[in-house]
Amino acid sequence: MAEREGEEAGAEAVPGERGNGSAGAVVSLGGSWEHDDGAAGRRPEDEAGRGVVVAFGQTMKTLRVREGFEREEFGRRLGYSASTIAAFEQGRRIPSPRTIERADEVLRAGGLLCLWKEQVERAQYPVFFQGMAALEREAIELVAYDTLVVKGLLQTEEYMRALLVMRRPPLDEETIEQRVTARLARQDILDRRPSPLLSFVLDEAVLRRPYGGKAVLRGQLEHLLLIGQKRNVEIQVMPLHCEESAGVDGPFTVVTQKGGKKFVYVEAQGTSALQTDPDQAALTAARYGIIRSQALSPRESLEFIEGLLGKL
Repeated sequence: MAEREGEEAGAEAVPGERGNGSAGAVVSLGGSWEHDDGAAGRRPEDEAGRGVVVAFGQTMKTLRVREGFEREEFGRRLGYSASTIAAFEQGRRIPSPRTIERADEVLRAGGLLCLWKEQVERAQYPVFFQGMAALEREAIELVAYDTLVVKGLLQTEEYMRALLVMRRPPLDEETIEQRVTARLARQDILDRRPSPLLSFVLDEAVLRRPYGGKAVLRGQLEHLLLIGQKRNVEIQVMPLHCEESAGVDGPFTVVTQKGGKKFVYVEAQGTSALQTDPDQAALTAARYGIIRSQALSPRESLEFIEGLLGKL
């Protein structure tokens, strides 16, 4: 489920021309995020991000104490419990950009906390997904084919939690909360302006699998219907009765940046890769076009999802 991030330079520098500098590299990112197949808890590659979060938390605590606020009072002003404020200050949870802005205001920090926003935002994601997360933020087009679970960008919070709780070995509660927060933050792409073009093809089996129970699935299907009404979003279903599919090699995502440069992101069983070779990216994008032509149309797909809902 969803993802990673790159160097400070942003999306142009992200996709891992870290190797031999060749134009066509496959960058192994070391874990998977959309499907949560990575190791439980915080991994060694997350330590740099962990340090940023801890430093931010200590700074926020120092400013809170300077202003004479107990955690309870500060939490009330931000809309959080004292225990959550403690988790922020101890680096066990990562606050959203909006929370950081509000904390800066309440603590009269004069922008000091806001200076951390970008670094803290990157720290939401495992290092191996930070590059992909940066690409998503800069994408003018994103297309994805999924066969196992609903794409992270389309998941409800309940669906996310159901998937994360099922992880084996189990994830601790703090890691689950961190990943839910990060995944919800990524969904800002759906309402970003200017609007990127977003297209998703989901295998029918994904829409029938009741991860977390029927109530969770019902909420997820209703969510897909709402998102499918957005003018910049198209959702299509690949029906099980389809005798041909260009997607037999499995799920993938193609991200296009300004200027037309494309990147292909793939996850499988605890590993992920970001393909930067322009020829392979073009072929994958063409394959996605074939998949779309084989799937139900967007209108037929929404009607199909409504039919599934009626049977739950």
